Amino acid sequence: MKRALVTGGNSSIGTAICRELASMNFHVIVHGHRHQEAVQEVTGMLEKSGGSAEAVCCDLTDGAATEHTMNTLLEKGAIQVIVHNAGIYHDAPMAGMTAQQWHNVIDVSLHGFFHATQPLLLPMIRTRWGRIIAISSLSGIIGHRGQTNYSAAKSGLHGAVRSLATEVASRGITVNVVAPGLIDSPATESTFTVEQIQSMVPMKRAGQPEEVASVVGFLASDKASYLSGQIIGVNGAMA
Repeated sequence: MKRALVTGGNSSIGTAICRELASMNFHVIVHGHRHQEAVQEVTGMLEKSGGSAEAVCCDLTDGAATEHTMNTLLEKGAIQVIVHNAGIYHDAPMAGMTAQQWHNVIDVSLHGFFHATQPLLLPMIRTRWGRIIAISSLSGIIGHRGQTNYSAAKSGLHGAVRSLATEVASRGITVNVVAPGLIDSPATESTFTVEQIQSMVPMKRAGQPEEVASVVGFLASDKASYLSGQIIGVNGAMA
């Protein structure tokens, strides 16, 4: 059974991705940091549904701690699917943005991608099959006011993915980005009214986490073996 790591696996999108991968018979490693109880809940839900799963908790901004955690996971064998979904946002106009707001957002999304992925690469390469998928955002493509930190982090992921895709292409490994737009979640519900979403999104609705997860599932499958270095939007035609 191939093993798949989902960082930020306890978020709305992360949970849907974990469900999708479990349904594809991957052993799913559900990662989280601050909300360990939620990570355990996701793991338990997957197991109750007949899936194979385990929980892991670490701070992706701590390179040494993350490397230790990844090396511990590798004791059971290579991880052949990595979905880097972990991310935070702390919106503010750049003129009033603090250095901590800037660094915290980039540390989780961009540095976290390196910290989680780099230790797993060589074992994955040795299997000559792998899928690396970074969850980005429409903000990384078109930018939004008050999100220079978030947009910088997600745009950085795009460059990292494109370069990494060329490095591992000959080893049967694909590397891609999925960039959601407005997706139904507690954060979206608290930020936007239904009317605002309808005016912003050509499809007149927010997307569902499962619609993002289905794209991730395709990218993690053998059917996507010739698709690499791409940024795939899931945004209801917003861009």
